[in-house]
Amino acid sequence: MGKADESKRRLLEAATAEFAEHGIAGARVDRIVEAAQVNKAQMYAWYTSKHKLFDAVLDLHVLEIVNAVPLDVDDLPGYAARLYDAHLARPLLTRLAAWARLERVPTGDLFGHLRDHNEARLESVRAAQASGRIVPDVAPEDVLAMITATAQAWSPISLETAATPDEEPAVHERRKRALAETVRRAFVPA
Repeated sequence: MGKADESKRRLLEAATAEFAEHGIAGARVDRIVEAAQVNKAQMYAWYTSKHKLFDAVLDLHVLEIVNAVPLDVDDLPGYAARLYDAHLARPLLTRLAAWARLERVPTGDLFGHLRDHNEARLESVRAAQASGRIVPDVAPEDVLAMITATAQAWSPISLETAATPDEEPAVHERRKRALAETVRRAFVPA
């Protein structure tokens, strides 16, 4: 990794922490560049604005989860359980997405700009529906939205309980079993 790549990595790390804590409006570029040990001019050369930096941070975390947990249309229950684990390990994504909803895109598709990346996943669901492996009466985008939302039921913005890695492993296993069974009942034909 070159010096510029290392500086960018530090900048994205510092920006992640700042945006997750303070949101877009509350985040301060001065705190970000100081924590990252890069200069402000370099940050603006790479990202042009605080908003573009936020976009880069959010996209990085979204794509990290999508790549860490590839969609498996032949095991939707297992996919949902793996999503639970991925979100448990990456609580900042939920905070970043919440800030994006609060401050930028209160309704509609939060990740429309990543549509091409998501199209392959949607096509996998369509193909599985056509072959009878996933129920056909739910739109593919709704299948993915509901599985994701269900896997995030214990996220940091949950109205009920926010999961933490330090909880007993049996608690996480119980949740994942319930999650997997719910997804199986909802989307896998009997």
